[in-house]
Amino acid sequence: MASETWTVRRLLEWTEDFLRKKGFESPRLEAQILLAHALGCKKIDLYVRHDEEPAEDKRAAFREMIKKRSEGMPVAYLVGHREFYSLEFAVSPAVLIPRPETETLVMEALRRLKPLAAPRVLDIGTGSGVIAVAIAKQHQAARIAAVDVSAAALTVAASNAQRHGVADRVTFLEGDLFGPVAGQAFDLIVSNPPYIADAEFASLDVGVREFEPRAALAGGPDGLDFYRRIAADAASFLSPGGTVVVEIGATQEAAVRELFAARLEPGPSFKDAAGRPRVATANSRPGS
Repeated sequence: MASETWTVRRLLEWTEDFLRKKGFESPRLEAQILLAHALGCKKIDLYVRHDEEPAEDKRAAFREMIKKRSEGMPVAYLVGHREFYSLEFAVSPAVLIPRPETETLVMEALRRLKPLAAPRVLDIGTGSGVIAVAIAKQHQAARIAAVDVSAAALTVAASNAQRHGVADRVTFLEGDLFGPVAGQAFDLIVSNPPYIADAEFASLDVGVREFEPRAALAGGPDGLDFYRRIAADAASFLSPGGTVVVEIGATQEAAVRELFAARLEPGPSFKDAAGRPRVATANSRPGS
């Protein structure tokens, strides 16, 4: 990279070609995101800076990010943030990178909460806090308990709650599933639990397999371990008329509904934008 003039335009062209040859799906977009981050500007600003030659320290930082990206590190970890539900969230390798598919869960949760004046919500396995924060941002009277076993993840989640002005209504608790909320009842329980089966890990994208936290992905031999545990105890933590809304893998709808049916009333499932089953629901049974 040293023998020619490395303008913004040339850096983008070279990097797009390099990432395309590496097999990345969105080489142009990734080149823009990473260069904008290295230059400390917005992606759109690159268009008016095409003929600018960035300083060597900026180019060095950019080269280092491209090297890490070529090794599989996700762009979101390289730049430290990811958009979800039209909000920008901090992310780190301590948390799963939020996916657009999870917005299906948030939309259904908000639909259930809309008629309730001051609902209480439990978010199990909150990770970066995107579900809890998005719900709190959209329903200004909701109070949310967000649980995770990872102290590092909770630090990220708390920073996101502060960033979006909902820290006074989201309480972050370290512990396993329902452990930190013993004796409490909620109008809505939401979760995007780990649901990757052990045998599926080898086929995952390298960015997921090698860089995202395995504890946030691994759902046991059949991917259903956490659904079993949620289904077994959820009824004890639901208020009358309460609902459970969980994200599921594309092939898990029937199995999760069957697990819920033991102690809850299975509700409808919902597909994501790609038409895959993505969200399963269940309701407390009358009189329970």
